Amino acid sequence: MAHLRTAVWGPAEFVGLPPWWLIGEGVLAGFLGSGTIVGTTLAGAWTGMASLADGEAGVVCAGALALYLVAVRAGRALIGIVALLGVCLALQAPQAAAGVVLAERGRVESAVVTSVESGGVASDGRDRYLCSVEDRNGVPLKVRIWRGCQGTTRPGDALAVVYDPKGHIPPRGVEPGAGVPGSLRGLAGWAVALVVGSTAAVVRTYRISSPFDAPKAGGQNCSRPPLSG
Repeated sequence: MAHLRTAVWGPAEFVGLPPWWLIGEGVLAGFLGSGTIVGTTLAGAWTGMASLADGEAGVVCAGALALYLVAVRAGRALIGIVALLGVCLALQAPQAAAGVVLAERGRVESAVVTSVESGGVASDGRDRYLCSVEDRNGVPLKVRIWRGCQGTTRPGDALAVVYDPKGHIPPRGVEPGAGVPGSLRGLAGWAVALVVGSTAAVVRTYRISSPFDAPKAGGQNCSRPPLSG
């Protein structure tokens, strides 16, 4: 049972608080992991590289963080939790990155509503509506707008729509608080959870004595298990 617990959750062979350097290593790994996941997605949205903007590169970064935890012999359960949190952050990042790009270089124009349809129920429990719109030249937009589209909206009404001048990001309706901080706010919880999970996984790799080496005479051998051999 002790061996199984060590394999699943890590040895964590310390009394009291864990070593400060191990905490720092875990926090650094979590920050680097979350930073690269969000950073690569944001770079893809800004430059128009679909392979980065759609979150695929973020998933690769989450996998790299999981491989690092495997290399330091973290507990398998914690590796799985961190990998899951990293993938969730990577899947949430594209929408946030698009919001950041539109907040930085987007151009707001007025569009005319041509039709309104029910879009089901939003995540906050309210009814969502989808507006088909056309620009001031009468050209229909390829996407339907839900931000700013209400149940009281009728064909012929004007709707504020923000465009990306470079065409990398699809247009979307203007909503209050949609600046850079507002766009990234939804990622904060996932990023913090990823840092906490990475820190816990790294901290629990601490061993007083390695099972691969006999304790040194006159003292204890404080280390992680060797990475190979």
